[in-house]
Amino acid sequence: MKVAFFLLLFFTTIFLVYAESDNSPVVTELNNAIRSKNDYTKRKEEKIDAIKRVRNSGMPLIQEYQLNESVYEEYRKFEIDSAIYYATRNVEIADKLNDQDLKNAAKIQLASLYSSSGKYRESEILLRSLNSRDLSREVRAIYYNAYSQFFEHYATTSYSKIYLQQVETYRDSLLLVLNSSSIAYKLNMAQKNIFQGKVSIAQNDLLKIFKVLNIQHPDYAMICYLLGSTYELQHDTVQMEKYYIISAIADIKNAIKDNAAMQTLAVIYYRNGDINNAYRCTKSAIEDANFCKVKFRTLQMSELYTIINSRYQNKEAKAKGQLQLSLLLISLLSLFLVFAVLYIYKQMQKVSRIKEELHLTSEKLVELNKDMVKANSRLNERNARLSESNHIKEEYIAHFFDLCSTYINKLENYRKTLNKKATDKQLDELFKMLRSTTVADNELEELYVIFDRIFLNLYPTFIQEFNALLIKEEQVIVKHGELLNTELRIFALIRLGITDSVKIAAFLRYSLSTIYNYRTRARNKAAVSRDDFEVMVLKIGFIAAQE
Repeated sequence: MKVAFFLLLFFTTIFLVYAESDNSPVVTELNNAIRSKNDYTKRKEEKIDAIKRVRNSGMPLIQEYQLNESVYEEYRKFEIDSAIYYATRNVEIADKLNDQDLKNAAKIQLASLYSSSGKYRESEILLRSLNSRDLSREVRAIYYNAYSQFFEHYATTSYSKIYLQQVETYRDSLLLVLNSSSIAYKLNMAQKNIFQGKVSIAQNDLLKIFKVLNIQHPDYAMICYLLGSTYELQHDTVQMEKYYIISAIADIKNAIKDNAAMQTLAVIYYRNGDINNAYRCTKSAIEDANFCKVKFRTLQMSELYTIINSRYQNKEAKAKGQLQLSLLLISLLSLFLVFAVLYIYKQMQKVSRIKEELHLTSEKLVELNKDMVKANSRLNERNARLSESNHIKEEYIAHFFDLCSTYINKLENYRKTLNKKATDKQLDELFKMLRSTTVADNELEELYVIFDRIFLNLYPTFIQEFNALLIKEEQVIVKHGELLNTELRIFALIRLGITDSVKIAAFLRYSLSTIYNYRTRARNKAAVSRDDFEVMVLKIGFIAAQE
């Protein structure tokens, strides 16, 4: 009973854990992104190289400044040393152009990079060398933002609330010069609300921005990170983890090496006892910080990495001990498996012999079945031909009797006509009628019409199927009023089984050579093999007759 209770408790706990968390898809996506991180880095480098290739020796200084600014933007959160080089170069170009606004902007960019790389003294000197009153509104925005970031970076090493307050002071100044409809304004306002404890307001504003941006947007990762922070303050661990993960994925895919989400996830996983994920995220965060040369992030992660790495190594050592035990068990099982395989092999040999015998028997059965199929096919064909022959006989017998009756009547009438002429002593008319072939010609013509009609009644598709056997240019066209012409009539007789040219010539009242010529010409016009032509004529309408 106790065992059943503990099993129920165990499975209930598992269910509740999975019911609470629905982050498995984004966790999988994060792991895939970490594995593909080098690919995203390579794409970033290719993009930067493409921008650099625009440069040429005769380029005007202002264009070089703008190009350097584009390269700086790409390097800013990717590789700080390279970004510093291009920002420094822009200070020199602005000096040559004698453009104070451009020079101030480049100095502020350089100061921001210095604070990220831990060169706080150099950053502060540059920022203090500028007077906000002398700056344009646009440059003043990046000035206040740089100062806010400077104190934010500095606070990570000094742990003083004074510097955090300075961050907010400069953020307030920044908000005064930013366009209230801009993403930058909304982001900074959300950070201000979070600092002031207005978490719900910040969260709602951030969710509105999140819905309209995509992962390619440079601020997408930051929005997700701030959303994760709001859910963390509200103790919603599921949503917190979800948005931190989405932020980390966006950082990886956009090759942002100066990132916060990955190290935050490492801390979360470590607190939850998930050492594997904590180690994976810490390792990724350290790699990014070292690649980018972000000093304050390297300092943040160093201590944590040491602790997590130690825990991870201990876990790996335990896993190694378990693996050795598992290997021992596997060895024993393998030994057992060898004996099992030998036994199964012997049984398989027996089965193989039986299968071989069955296979030979099956082959014999297949051969017998083929013979039966062939015999059945021949029988079906003969039955079909017999059925067709019977059908033809029935049709022709009926027409034969009708035709015989008609001709008897015609002969009787002709006899009566001749007898009347002889009785009336109309000898000239009598001799004239006897010498005339009109009656015979008419009867012969009528006989052909009757033959054509009966034949086409038996094989209604004969002309179409016959033409299908000929090349397109030589197909037979029947004249208006005709049923069959001489050529078709010859092959109609062949279809009925009268293949002897002598009989065909006698029936159609043509010479033997004429019939031979017709047959030869038709074979020469055939679209099929000449040798198979008349064989295929014999099969016209056979399927229909079989049906």
